[in-house]
Amino acid sequence: MSQRSDLQRRRAATESAWSRLVPQLRTTGAATRGAEALRHDLAESWARSLHSVDPGRDSAPVTDGGAVHHRWTDSPLRRPVDDLADELHSIADDAGFVTAVTDESGTILWTCGGRTMRRRAEQVNFAPGGRWDEQAMGTNALSLALRTGRPASVFSAEHLVAALHGWVCYCAPVHGPDGSVLGVLDMSTTWDRSNPLALSTVRSLVSAIEVRLRTEHPHRARGAGDEVRLSCLGAGRAVRGDRHLGLRPRQVEILTLLALEPDGFSPGRLREAVYGDRPVSASTFKAEISHLRRALGGGIATRRYALTVALSCDAVEVLRALRHGDAETALRLYRGPLLPHSVAPGIEEWRTQLEVGVREAVLASSRPEHALRYGGHAPYDTEVHEHALRLLARSDARRGIAAGRLGRALRD
Repeated sequence: MSQRSDLQRRRAATESAWSRLVPQLRTTGAATRGAEALRHDLAESWARSLHSVDPGRDSAPVTDGGAVHHRWTDSPLRRPVDDLADELHSIADDAGFVTAVTDESGTILWTCGGRTMRRRAEQVNFAPGGRWDEQAMGTNALSLALRTGRPASVFSAEHLVAALHGWVCYCAPVHGPDGSVLGVLDMSTTWDRSNPLALSTVRSLVSAIEVRLRTEHPHRARGAGDEVRLSCLGAGRAVRGDRHLGLRPRQVEILTLLALEPDGFSPGRLREAVYGDRPVSASTFKAEISHLRRALGGGIATRRYALTVALSCDAVEVLRALRHGDAETALRLYRGPLLPHSVAPGIEEWRTQLEVGVREAVLASSRPEHALRYGGHAPYDTEVHEHALRLLARSDARRGIAAGRLGRALRD
């Protein structure tokens, strides 16, 4: 079954729900039937939006006559976005996205993307000066992220406004050092290019922006001290500044999972990811979280476990490089399996994902040094050693390294 067929079916289902529910909501203010076909947060947003937004409107309203250059110049997001501009342009161009940054009101201040996609976006005023909060443009990923403070995606007819049914949007809020929402980063494209990795890419980019914000304003950052640096590939170690945090293995596992999943965990899901079906008391689990929170000077939200402290992580950086097709950076940062001695189910799943991703990047690369570098972490992977030998010239002295590894792997 093709991905496009799946997306076509999904689009048809959202259009059907939109056709049934919007008239109900406009008439009665509540969905009397068919609401189960729509996510609860979307149905609630539709009901709120219909008080101020006509689903038939053709574009977003304009703020300040569209002249928002001065707002962007003064925005705290401008400098960190400028630092990442090359990466943002590259992602938008390669994947066919339009990328936008808004302020806290939902007004777009900056965009980038290919000429064709930007022209399509401008038709609905997804452009600087366009206002995309819920009151102005109804249910969309930007308005949901601004309202909830969490990442959001909205596909096709999940948008309230019919003019947006040809789009899919992925969005995450950008939090300042004091925890306030400064705006959002959004990546949007046509519905048929929907990609399950896009939201992870947006979250990673937002994390990079937030780290830069904390670096620029360290006195305003939540928690104490410098950014935490977590190394979990090949070993497990967390430092803050020049101080080793002295975490127990279980706490390193928890910190690693929180770093890899920035949206966070419910208490039950995190406990399962750490302990699986092992009989562990709730007090033991909470004690590990409490110790980790103290070590971080806070740094972990309470009701839903998620990091609130600036943190960089080698595994997260490898995943980001893989998503961008940057095998060189991924292999430079990959120093071995994720927490190799851990048997936590969540860690084992992420370990496999990282190993598969890096290995596939190696086998797809035409550079022999990639296979040689990865081969040092995978001594029994005959396919990788054979790939290195195919790429190395007959006169290359490094053939001896690959041949020796292949011989040992075949003997063992």
